[in-house]
Amino acid sequence: MTRRCELTGTLPLSGQLRSHAENKTKRKFRPNLHNVTLMSDTLGRKVRLRITARALKSVEHRGGLDAFLLKAKNEELSAACLKLKRELQKAQAASTAA
Repeated sequence: MTRRCELTGTLPLSGQLRSHAENKTKRKFRPNLHNVTLMSDTLGRKVRLRITARALKSVEHRGGLDAFLLKAKNEELSAACLKLKRELQKAQAASTAA
């Protein structure tokens, strides 16, 4: 399983450690991933995701998981989140039609 955020698509970055003597050593900057359970208000169920701490702040800022997914680009989302986004769009279309 790759170290990738399911909502924002954040991947590890590579860089260098620099000592006081300016020696260079390769290193990885890994994303701060957490396993979280978020509630979908429209679908009325819980969703387990592996996301970064920054993505969690963004979800709260945008007003919940539903609002975040509907505004997010499809290229950034994981396959599970894309499926959830399609379900949300169908549920919203059904509620506006009724």
